[in-house]
Amino acid sequence: MEKLDLLIRNGTILTMDPENTVFEKGIIGIHGDKISFIGSNEDKGFHAKQIIDAKGGLVLPGLINGHTHAAMSLFRGLADDLPLMEWLNNYIFPAEKKLDSDFVFTGTLLACAEMILSGTTTFCDMYLFEEEVARAAKQAGMRSLVGEVLYDFESPNYGPVENGLRYTEDLIQAWQGDPLVSIAVEPHTLFTCSPELLSASHELATKYGVPLIIHVAETRNEVDDVKKRYGKRPIEHLHSLGILGPHLIADHCVHLQEKEIQLLADNQVKVIHNPESNMKLASGIAPIPDMLAKQVTVGLGTDGCASNNNLDLFAEMDTAAKLHKIGTMDTTVMDASTVLRMATIEGARALGLGDMVGSLEFGRKADIIIVDTNKPHLTPLYNPISHLVYAARGNDVSHSIINGRLVMEDRRLLTLDLFEIMEKAREKSKDVKSWINQ
Repeated sequence: MEKLDLLIRNGTILTMDPENTVFEKGIIGIHGDKISFIGSNEDKGFHAKQIIDAKGGLVLPGLINGHTHAAMSLFRGLADDLPLMEWLNNYIFPAEKKLDSDFVFTGTLLACAEMILSGTTTFCDMYLFEEEVARAAKQAGMRSLVGEVLYDFESPNYGPVENGLRYTEDLIQAWQGDPLVSIAVEPHTLFTCSPELLSASHELATKYGVPLIIHVAETRNEVDDVKKRYGKRPIEHLHSLGILGPHLIADHCVHLQEKEIQLLADNQVKVIHNPESNMKLASGIAPIPDMLAKQVTVGLGTDGCASNNNLDLFAEMDTAAKLHKIGTMDTTVMDASTVLRMATIEGARALGLGDMVGSLEFGRKADIIIVDTNKPHLTPLYNPISHLVYAARGNDVSHSIINGRLVMEDRRLLTLDLFEIMEKAREKSKDVKSWINQ
């Protein structure tokens, strides 16, 4: 009999496999970083170094945050209730000019703590000083896809624009083969990146076979600006540059026409939906049901804490489901199963990790969370998937396992000193206040 490192028992397992298989009173065996057994038979006689009793709760894949800016956890609540461009140009960009590596490392540790505590096991990041993001994610034991933001103006990290691609290539080479951290090439937007920078970014991503990630069509102003500059709408502009393809991850995609959605589908472009950020910044409602109807792969993201203001994917699922129901005036749109898959297996596929994580199946990486359902707001329980989307909260997650490693047990972080991180975050907030008051 195989000796297991971890055994999870006495839970309802939602596998998120192609058939949405559910095992009641299920067990999951973990050996090393992989799932070595999953099923409903309690009589297998397994021996494990550690046994976790799910206590009748729900066991499911760790959630996938498909788009965020982790270090912006230190900007949470800064300059709320403003239009996007005013928020960016008058507050965020000026503050970011003052950033350093320690600020980003601290902010990312804070974000990782928040994400682990709310059930996220993988996140995709775009920001500055991304080497620090990678280091923080590694320290937290989180799975991540990270990339340095590239734009036409100087960066507080790498300086002139020509250094940005070199910095990104160094990141790719430094983290190749890491079991948790992967690197992407990440130009910021179509209005902050020239066609030359976009093409060079595409070439670098293609050279190393890594994802290319960009904000696209987030606001009407962006669409108007791209049309004025290039005579094309955003997706058409990317298409004309030869950049559309399965490696491209397009964040937001709020203002798209039907022909653009068809271009996404035809070129197997992946999309990350960020409903709460889009609502808070009054950017609009992305046509996600139309994308899904054309088999576009769509994941779910929170965006950064400065425009959300949390990293709780349970809250994001609830919002995503309800936003599109009112947007279409159709209660059947974005049903709970569709939304939960967006936060798990579809999110993993969007990030190019679909063969590793996002579902609980034999041989896949053991990224698993347990939701404690012994709560008033989760009692009684008729439909587990509906409960997860419409009733559960991030702080209902009791355990988190990433790559076979227990990183949270009974709500206690095992990889991070939460008190120390929050103390450092409070100190950094004093710097932020001084920056915006100058």
